[in-house]
Amino acid sequence: AIRYKYYCGRSVILAAASCVVFKLFPFVAPLVSSIEETPDPIPTSIKGTIPAWINGSFLRNGPGKFEFGKDRYTHWFDGMAMMHRFHISEGNVTYSSRFLRSDSYVQNSEKNRIVVSEFGTLAMPDPCKNIFARFFSRFQMPKATDNASVNFVKYKGDYYVSTETNYMRRVDPQSLETKEKVDWSQYIAVNSATAHPHYDREGATYNMATPTAKEVTNCFFYNIIRVPAPAEEEAATEDSADLNGAKVICSIRAAEPRKPSYYHSFVMSENYIVFIEQPIKLDLLKFMLYRIQGKSFHKVMTWEPQYETVFHLVNRHTGKESKVKYQAAPMFTLHQINAYEDNGCLVMDMCCGDDGEVIGDFTLENLRRDSGKEMDKFYNSLCRNLPRRYVLPLNVDEKTPLDQNLVTLHYCKATAKQTKPGQVYMTHEELHDDELLQYGGLEFPQINYDKYNGRPYRYFYSCGFGHVFSDSLLKMDVHTKELKVWRYPGLFPSEPVFVASPNAVEEDDGVVLSVIITPREEKSTFLLVLDAKTFTELGRAEVPVNIPYGTHGVFNVMG
Repeated sequence: AIRYKYYCGRSVILAAASCVVFKLFPFVAPLVSSIEETPDPIPTSIKGTIPAWINGSFLRNGPGKFEFGKDRYTHWFDGMAMMHRFHISEGNVTYSSRFLRSDSYVQNSEKNRIVVSEFGTLAMPDPCKNIFARFFSRFQMPKATDNASVNFVKYKGDYYVSTETNYMRRVDPQSLETKEKVDWSQYIAVNSATAHPHYDREGATYNMATPTAKEVTNCFFYNIIRVPAPAEEEAATEDSADLNGAKVICSIRAAEPRKPSYYHSFVMSENYIVFIEQPIKLDLLKFMLYRIQGKSFHKVMTWEPQYETVFHLVNRHTGKESKVKYQAAPMFTLHQINAYEDNGCLVMDMCCGDDGEVIGDFTLENLRRDSGKEMDKFYNSLCRNLPRRYVLPLNVDEKTPLDQNLVTLHYCKATAKQTKPGQVYMTHEELHDDELLQYGGLEFPQINYDKYNGRPYRYFYSCGFGHVFSDSLLKMDVHTKELKVWRYPGLFPSEPVFVASPNAVEEDDGVVLSVIITPREEKSTFLLVLDAKTFTELGRAEVPVNIPYGTHGVFNVMG
């Protein structure tokens, strides 16, 4: 079952999908090691050609510091947020980075220990307090962190860095200066929002949010919120955060009132929003007690596949939720690819897995394992996320027949059947063939968002996960399921971001940007520029400093 395939002149051993993979993975601890910031822009060394038409900043976010004094973080998500900026102009590239000056970062730095709890690390009581103060401090709920290390997001024209708490931080996208802390609950009755909002073509921003504690009584609701576009209100007269006008457009009742689902993102087409209630559950009682029990937040999340996946369909213009209950087999998803409407159906493409335990596995202990069998064992324990397509029939009513496939799109193999009045059960289509299995599945999908989000599309770009961290870049044609691949042994790409070329006509006219981490070599990370159409390298900008593995980013076009 073992066979060889050639990548860029080098042979790589691949195993068939039915076999256990033993690759003797290289040591990747440098990808999750602390580094120093580079606040002043430094030049990079250009190899090949960076197209002169690219004019703007590639902004990246992610963890960059994993200890304070003798205290060490437990989980990769816990590291202090570091912002990165690759400024591209006239074929040249400069690099700079800064730690987000969050309250968490500042307080930890002042105390030289971890004093603010994070996703996987519980801050311990101050050892300088007396024994009674330390004891009673365990009965206090820890303050939410403002360590916004997940993504760059945009509201009313301003950039923020975001995580999954009620706090964001406004930032300057050019200097990477940290500005004010923004508390969602000061503008709207929600307690947090995702780091993956969607934007409509008028400039409004949509997101999913949890209710405030005051709003949670006997039931839990998931809120869809809308922040208006800048033009819908008077322009701001001062340099400050502005989320005025934000409102809840729909509240969705949780299927299990005391066990709401974890969510990282959601689906939006031109006319609909779909919230995916998946069987990763948060135990609210455990959540209230986790401080007393000495457990970190990720310990209250459980994968419970006895629950099916529920798709909540909401008209984003009216805020009205469909009375039809759409269901599918239990699955796990972090990131959606795209969604669009066609001939009475809503087509949704997303990265899915069958084991939601994966979130808690990315501890620093696991990620810093020695190369060889220990790392192999960890990799083989992880779920492989693969692209899937689900199709929701939009016109289900009392006349709709039972037990008949309602998906009428000739190009879709996904099915949807009304099993009883008002209840539709869906089966997915695999959006790939066996070739993708050679690359270990995929994640971090990106599309030509400005032109094709919410509309029929053909291509998406992603990271292939033939290692614990991504070790390839992939371009997928969803019409033919054909792959194009960029891959070199020992190189670890970040999430690819598409930038359209001026006067682009075709969907893939442009470039794909990705930061490539090189753990085997010191100070040799580079910004890669690929031709999006051919997926071949145009050029790279080598950075003379170390950069850790990051999460998400955006391209900020400059005038």
